[in-house]
Amino acid sequence: MTKSSERIEREQQFHDLRYTEDYKRRQKVGKFYSITDSITKAYQKSLLDSSQNSQVIEYGCGKGSCAFKIAKNQAKLVTGIDISPVAIDIAHQQAVRENLGDNLEFKVMNAENLEFGESSHDLICGSGILHHLDLALATKSIVKTLKPQGKAVFLEPLGHNLLINLYRRLTPTIRTEDEHPLLERDLKAIKSKFKQSKIHYFYLTSLVASFIADKPGFKILLRCCELIDSILLRIPGIRQQAWLVLIELEQPIK
Repeated sequence: MTKSSERIEREQQFHDLRYTEDYKRRQKVGKFYSITDSITKAYQKSLLDSSQNSQVIEYGCGKGSCAFKIAKNQAKLVTGIDISPVAIDIAHQQAVRENLGDNLEFKVMNAENLEFGESSHDLICGSGILHHLDLALATKSIVKTLKPQGKAVFLEPLGHNLLINLYRRLTPTIRTEDEHPLLERDLKAIKSKFKQSKIHYFYLTSLVASFIADKPGFKILLRCCELIDSILLRIPGIRQQAWLVLIELEQPIK
């Protein structure tokens, strides 16, 4: 077995376990995600604005999948892919419960090697997926699969903040050993494969608010911190310290 196949197998096993025991993981990291409404709304708006009458691929289609919203938004066809058969099964069950299916399908697939025709899709998206992949392989497959005017939208963690990285090292069991939060050089490499790109940076001082997520004053503190972040994260040397980024890419360079 090659190192690449071993890595893929580890990822599949981890995400199978994650989807079956997700409540344990949420107990450990849920408080941090309590501050992420703003980037989630921006991510979903970008998807919904781009998906009507479109062929769409979503990476990662277990719990929290946007595939259902996109399908309801009059997309031509939404294909949710995941390396985890458990995630695919969860997605199928939800589609049945919501009486969806005409323009929605799910497939077990490796996102580093998309099994679709060349220049076949209008939009490819995913949340928290790219940093689990070989970026060179994944980007090459995205560029190949998108139409010339196609768009890619991803929500991903950054890997520069020292305190966040310390937390990651102290909690190894809630993430895979192969994941790699993105660095500026990764963003630059991804952007180089598209004619147009925008990177939006989120959450620096806002992380403080997560510690009182279930207490009075949380929303007020979060709004104040987000206002401070909106200023600080415009500064190139500081914005690298953000926790999350929204990546919008258009017109792949074939």
